[in-house]
Amino acid sequence: MTSTISVLGAGSWGTALAIQAARNGYRTLLWGHDPIHIRTLQQNRTNQRYLPGFVFPNTLETSSELAEAAAFSDLILIAVPSHAFKDTLIKLRRFTGQQVQIAWATKGFAPNDGYLLHYSVERIFSKETPTAVLSGPTFAREVAADLPTAITIASNHAGFSELLTRIFHSARFRTYTSTDMIGVQTGGAVKNVLAIASGIADGLNFGANTRAALITRGLHEIIRLGLELGGRQETFMGLAGLGDLILTCTDNQSRNRRFGLALGQNKNRAAAREEIDQEIEGVSAAKETYLLAQTHGIDMPITEQTYKVLYESLSPLAAVQNLLDRELKAES
Repeated sequence: MTSTISVLGAGSWGTALAIQAARNGYRTLLWGHDPIHIRTLQQNRTNQRYLPGFVFPNTLETSSELAEAAAFSDLILIAVPSHAFKDTLIKLRRFTGQQVQIAWATKGFAPNDGYLLHYSVERIFSKETPTAVLSGPTFAREVAADLPTAITIASNHAGFSELLTRIFHSARFRTYTSTDMIGVQTGGAVKNVLAIASGIADGLNFGANTRAALITRGLHEIIRLGLELGGRQETFMGLAGLGDLILTCTDNQSRNRRFGLALGQNKNRAAAREEIDQEIEGVSAAKETYLLAQTHGIDMPITEQTYKVLYESLSPLAAVQNLLDRELKAES
């Protein structure tokens, strides 16, 4: 039974999860790589840059020293962007013992190789390391505000998912457990690509019909890829699949959706990124998802057109027209 947890990643999502754990009475250490940012958190007792307006509970501490985070708890929750996930694991490995348990709330694929993130944990630590992934329809601000939320915790060890449930579950934060780590991770990664696509369509003022069609057909793309990678059908109809997809495609709290909106309104990528000023996981996920689809021979037309907008300078309007011009076929 642990009474402590270290959260790596002092962005909005890492901060919200740290607040939730500390609010539940667990001693929590929030780590960030930028000493200046962490010093500001210590002084203000709030994350004014990424999650303003929420005062840290007394049981929440902060640090910019990874060794301190590793020594604080043998339960590590990683909430860094996907491109920094592997590097964070490598650095963490130097400071941890054999009893470490690693969970993550990062959504995406490993850059350059397209692997799901649990493979990085297995290679850098071991296949015996207890691992878990937290995912589902969750905006950081609503979690920090203690608004009703539900997530999925998928783990390779039943005891670990139960421990994480005890840490995070509350009257306003409901947790469901799963053993389908592949399905949960796939849903969390690909939904960001589809959120960009949905934002593009809305930026073009194509309306609710188009958005609903994109979400529905996008879910089919997640399922096709997820089943090929080894996920289970029911996972994609749950919180980490359909639930997360609906959330990010329909609400402007989603950075990926806002990025797509900007592209649909004829802003360039650089301007859209600057406007949002936070990580946009769907950009790298579009490339990795597209390459996975090509490798496995899976039809993912919305992903393909989104990739071409982001990486081949295809205009958003042409991308939508390409989808409409596809050969007619049965729905299933």
